[in-house]
Amino acid sequence: MGWILVMFDLPVVEKEERRQASRFRTELMDLGYFMMQESVYARNCVSQEKYRQYLSDVRGIAPHRGLINAFFITDKQWLTSVSMTLTKPKRKKHTIEAGTEAPQQMTFW
Repeated sequence: MGWILVMFDLPVVEKEERRQASRFRTELMDLGYFMMQESVYARNCVSQEKYRQYLSDVRGIAPHRGLINAFFITDKQWLTSVSMTLTKPKRKKHTIEAGTEAPQQMTFW
């Protein structure tokens, strides 16, 4: 048991390229993949035979241009992966109004 990861970088400058990239994403999901990130899709894969079949399916829906990488990882490797959703806190602007003194450094002891 394992997982197949499909990662891609497709051109999207021209209208036809955007259409092909969108179609590729849709067809990946129709083949049972789920989106992990914008250009990273995954699905479970029970054997090397199925892996070869899934690769053939991806080749069949691939656009004419772009870069597509596919990887097989074991279930054990999948279980050790870490997913992080990060957000940066907004920085507060520290301003001093005209005519006021800058705050003094605090002394704790």
